[in-house]
Amino acid sequence: MKTAQANQKLEAIIEKVEKKGVEAPKLVEELKALRVVALEEQDPLVTKVLRLTYEYLSTNNAFDVEAQYDEDEEGNEFPVEVDDKENLLYLLNLLKNAEHKINREEIKDYRTALKEELY
Repeated sequence: MKTAQANQKLEAIIEKVEKKGVEAPKLVEELKALRVVALEEQDPLVTKVLRLTYEYLSTNNAFDVEAQYDEDEEGNEFPVEVDDKENLLYLLNLLKNAEHKINREEIKDYRTALKEELY
């Protein structure tokens, strides 16, 4: 997120998820409002991931998306098991600095995983 307004909204959402988890009241509505800000910032990746995230939360009442991977010494990748709350918090924290190259790659991983789960 690029603007102070966007980061304030994002911080408020992160705080809410930390306290109440993925079933926090009005979480989907707040993600929709944050998506509007991302549209104004003209960041299509963040905009898309936010939409997919709230669609996934609405559909599943969970955030059990497998988008984080670890690698063993032979280079084989395997999904990292994290609970819904930590998984969503990880994605939201990536969005705080969405311009960072490594963060963008991980956000793209979430986009791909969300699209595969939803469609």
